[in-house]
Amino acid sequence: MSKQNREKEKNLLSKKKMKKRKIRFDKKAFRKKRRKILRQVRESLCWALEIILVCIVAFLLVIGFGQRVSNAGDSMKPILKNADVVFVNRAKYLIFSPKRGDIVAFKPGGNSSSHYSIKRIVGLPGETIQIKDGEVYINGNKMKEQIYVNDLQSAGVAAEPLKLGKEEYFVLGDNSTSSDDSRKADIGNVEKKDIYGKVWFIASPLDRIGLIKKP
Repeated sequence: MSKQNREKEKNLLSKKKMKKRKIRFDKKAFRKKRRKILRQVRESLCWALEIILVCIVAFLLVIGFGQRVSNAGDSMKPILKNADVVFVNRAKYLIFSPKRGDIVAFKPGGNSSSHYSIKRIVGLPGETIQIKDGEVYINGNKMKEQIYVNDLQSAGVAAEPLKLGKEEYFVLGDNSTSSDDSRKADIGNVEKKDIYGKVWFIASPLDRIGLIKKP
């Protein structure tokens, strides 16, 4: 083999080696670039998922605990005043049943077009309610605890013993002289399905913002 041929063969081998190195380098660069892209995709997906989760949680919190209702009238004074805006916990009664002493928002008579009424639960399902001598009697016993109203001047439909159904509640306004509540025949007992939720927080006016406290 001549010297010239050897040089050509040497140059050819050198070119092949360089080509292989270039291919290896290109593969390495491609894998590195692919890993970078995959990492960016994962980070973007995690970021998007976090935003979606935050939005879902915020939505559920608003739906469950932040529904706003405006109080009309002075039937719940001094706890609530006319035009107070309150937050209603709608989630609680999906899990638990309303309790005596709870302040609830409901649609009187189940009328969806009427304004929400806000009153306190006094009688529970299955109980017998009677108002006599200005006091509330449940199953024949005079009630003192969790009943924040006394000296009821009008007994209304509860002047005689009134038996509540299995899904019915008897509600009163703390300020009984200015309250249209279960004593009125056109309101009567409140069915659970008509209870919007538990009133738990005063959202406005600013000087009254805070949790609703017991009298």
